[in-house]
Amino acid sequence: MNNSCALIGLGNVMFMDDGLGIYAAEYIKQNYETPLNLCVLDGGGLGFTLMTYFQEYAKVIIISTTSVDGKSGDIFSFTKDELMSQGSTRSSANEVEAVMMLEICSILDDEMADVSIVSMKPHDIIPVKTDLTNEVQEKFPDFIELILDSLKTSGIKLEPKKELVSLQEILDNFSNPTQSIHI
Repeated sequence: MNNSCALIGLGNVMFMDDGLGIYAAEYIKQNYETPLNLCVLDGGGLGFTLMTYFQEYAKVIIISTTSVDGKSGDIFSFTKDELMSQGSTRSSANEVEAVMMLEICSILDDEMADVSIVSMKPHDIIPVKTDLTNEVQEKFPDFIELILDSLKTSGIKLEPKKELVSLQEILDNFSNPTQSIHI
């Protein structure tokens, strides 16, 4: 295990607010200088591969939506133990997957990352649409700020890039992807 940190955005961009973690990870990638000891990634399709990050990194911060009680846009920060003690009621596959991988890693290995979760209560995860609701977009800057604070607590202070990309540009790029071929 090294001394690096993995920032993993979970969710599914095809279901509105459920893609929040992936959008936030992309926002951080595009707007902040990423130091060598930080890996920022889209964990939406990692499945069992998520376990390797829990085993290979000293710190893992998961960013996602949550099904805990609250109103749309409420932002939460949990430790691994707090997340796992919340019971079995989960509203999204990414919550179930994260908890399952944490449980398996807890059984398999004494050397496991210090895992924390930064999450937001979604407004709507049902429509098949690549976007975020207004309620979640309004709280997005606060969500990013809590993620940056969590990284800072882990010893990683991110510096903004000179040219910033707006959340709307990121949402548009997910809605209308283009493919670049470099020869």
